[in-house]
Amino acid sequence: MTKSVSRRKFLAGTAAAGAALGIRPDLGFRIAAPALAQSAPAKIGLLTVKTGPFATGGLQMEQGLTTFLKEKNYVLAGRKVELISADTAGNPTGAKTKAQELVERDHVDFVVGPLAAFELLAITDYIEQSKVPLLSLAAADDMTQRKPNPWFIRASATSSQCCMPLGDYAATELKMKRVATVCEDFAFGYEQVGGFQTVFEAHGGTITKKLWTPIVTPDYAPYIAQLSEVDGVWQGFAGSNPLKFTQQYAELGAKTKFPLLGGETAFDDALLKSLGDEALGAISACFYSAEFDSPSNQRFVAAMLKDYDNLPGMYASGCYINGMCIEAALAKTGGKTDDKTALMAALRGVAITDTPRGPIEFDHLGNVVGNVFIRKVERKNGKLVNTIIKTYPKVSQFWTAKEAEYLAKPSYSRDYPPLKS
Repeated sequence: MTKSVSRRKFLAGTAAAGAALGIRPDLGFRIAAPALAQSAPAKIGLLTVKTGPFATGGLQMEQGLTTFLKEKNYVLAGRKVELISADTAGNPTGAKTKAQELVERDHVDFVVGPLAAFELLAITDYIEQSKVPLLSLAAADDMTQRKPNPWFIRASATSSQCCMPLGDYAATELKMKRVATVCEDFAFGYEQVGGFQTVFEAHGGTITKKLWTPIVTPDYAPYIAQLSEVDGVWQGFAGSNPLKFTQQYAELGAKTKFPLLGGETAFDDALLKSLGDEALGAISACFYSAEFDSPSNQRFVAAMLKDYDNLPGMYASGCYINGMCIEAALAKTGGKTDDKTALMAALRGVAITDTPRGPIEFDHLGNVVGNVFIRKVERKNGKLVNTIIKTYPKVSQFWTAKEAEYLAKPSYSRDYPPLKS
């Protein structure tokens, strides 16, 4: 017995089948369909910090990446994406444990993070053995210099990368001759100071004193009391520590004596709503400012204000840009993540003209080449902002030096470069 089928049911059935193949019979032609629309989602594992003094930055990391994925409806290059977030607790052991869980239990295709250099150094060997692409904000210089990891890219900056243009600006435009530095006593601090000191001294400046504080410091007064006979003071604190230092700096009268300079984390945009007049006039260098005028940054800032009621800073923007890099790499591979070597090559080959920090590309070691902004804290419409007062374009991790000559010198450390005064 033959069963009849109505024309309506027939067309409905062919339309449903055709949709899976990218065929639109109602339009009379085939359209491109995502090759991996029916496959499992690509997985991004985020290593961030949700507890301790760096939790402020860690929260922004998650917000920045989430903002990008929401903007894309969690679909990148035709592939659904799943985000898995892990709290490292801001320590090396936690970072390694969480990295192993993301790779071995959750089978992530990309790892984004961690935040701190000491966390990154704790997982780099494991990442290289596992062959999982890693996109990190952690700024440890040698990850893309003397001990490069082929499974690593960095779209933010090395620890020293933003401080080198600031050294140039302090000497050539602010005309400073003598500067003291104060920063946390760990690798990120050493490398920030090293970059600033090297370029500042190359222009004839002198670093008079380098003060190192514990990561958890209840009172900065003993360090501020040691500052004297300088044209300015550079501070490179991270997380929530810049708030306490800047407030005490003003309360003790140092602000009126010595203009304040800062590294990329010192006056992060996300911290500005917690600061007041004590921060006005401070000059810092960073790869990001919420004031940067680009289409992608305007969308990003608007989304962050809407969802989180705060400006994005370097941590949020860095993870947002990492999301852009993942999307660009997936576009190159057709959404595929099974060939890890091809996926990593696609990441290293990413070049994007419009990001929240401007155009970016990567050098052969996996580190970004892009804008560094000199910023001044000002009040705009009643709120503090980082006004861009100068842009250094296409800044390399080697600044103006030749790569071989730069790498032949020792890594920046607590004692290198040494004080000359």
